[in-house]
Amino acid sequence: MDKHAHGHGRPPTGLEHSRTAVRVALPLLLAVALLTGLGLALLWPNAGEAAKVIERVPFAGPGTIFVEGEVVSVDTGCGDGTQPRTGAATPGADPDRSCLTFGIGITSGPDTGRVIDVPARGSLASSGLQPRDTVELLGAPRAEPPAGDPRAPDGAASERYSYSISGIHRGLALVVLAALFLVVLLAVGRLRGLLALGALALSGGVILAFVLPAIVTGAPGALVGIVGSFAIVFIILYPVHGPNLRTTAALIGTLCGILITAGISTLAVQATRLSGLGDEAAARLSGVAGSIDFRGMLTCAIIIAGLGVLNDVTITQASAVWELRAAAPHLGRGEIAKRAMRIGRDHIASTVYTIVFAYAGASLGVLILLALTDRPLLSTLTGDDLVTEIVRTLCGSIGLVLAMPITTWIAAAFLPPVETGTETAAQLE
Repeated sequence: MDKHAHGHGRPPTGLEHSRTAVRVALPLLLAVALLTGLGLALLWPNAGEAAKVIERVPFAGPGTIFVEGEVVSVDTGCGDGTQPRTGAATPGADPDRSCLTFGIGITSGPDTGRVIDVPARGSLASSGLQPRDTVELLGAPRAEPPAGDPRAPDGAASERYSYSISGIHRGLALVVLAALFLVVLLAVGRLRGLLALGALALSGGVILAFVLPAIVTGAPGALVGIVGSFAIVFIILYPVHGPNLRTTAALIGTLCGILITAGISTLAVQATRLSGLGDEAAARLSGVAGSIDFRGMLTCAIIIAGLGVLNDVTITQASAVWELRAAAPHLGRGEIAKRAMRIGRDHIASTVYTIVFAYAGASLGVLILLALTDRPLLSTLTGDDLVTEIVRTLCGSIGLVLAMPITTWIAAAFLPPVETGTETAAQLE
């Protein structure tokens, strides 16, 4: 009876592996983990410097207050706030539905109990605000409060601030959505789902505690992206997927994919002359946080953006290799790798267009605007916004595609050799 027949239908145990590959891979991984820790130590942002940058980014002017309010009415069109709110359009004119006037009762702050008219355009006018919705109001102090106002309960004192809507309270809807996500994840994923939540929290901690402050204080974006991504995969992979050779193969493939993506994206950002200021947030940052290397920040964003999909592909490939060995213990490493590559090609095909669709969806407004602009295709590629998304998609896809065969062959190298004397060992090993 074949010595490996007992393994049919289950993955090999931790002892059934290629000792040579393990002896090479584990010290290498240990060295990479130590280098990652060293990188974290060297690049860890100085709290004092980060605080100075935060001080230079005022969210609002001096004397500004934030209060809560409740929508009591929604009228079509925008007035000057001095006319009665009737909700009727001016006779003989079409109602201006691009601007709405919200009647808002202030529920906190010095003007509690007062009802004000607040005109709103753009996203606020299109948000679907209804009576009884709660909003946040920004109160800017008036230079010279007017004399007593008959509409206000307290005259001049109640006109110390001029209010505008600064946000919508969406807490309840978000809590319900998050609860639904948790129920579905834990019901289907069970322990793995719970571990994935913990991994998500740890990943968020790395990004918030290390990546963002390091970028803000001027650290090289590519290095921050590599070190931060390495730290994330080291932290999450073994706890979520188990400390075994299958996970180790996926880990090595993921690290290689990160390095490939970092290298390609650094070259691509330079070659396409991207500024890193292609979106509104980056443009605003450039005015208040001059220490940021925006091209490096873009490179870091490309690395981190592809991390989740990259890890998905490497874990799937490593699992495919092990499952193939469990189903066919007589097959050698070469044949298993070839079959796993066929699985990987299907996975890669679907994953690449998934990435493209995700980026297209995120940039749909930009794409529509470009489609409506009567310009040649090459001419449209001069703008940072569209080129940024193209570079992000292509660089992430290159790292993803190359990580697949790397993971497959590493996982196959970890498999135990087929015993000499089995039917097909000579041909397959």
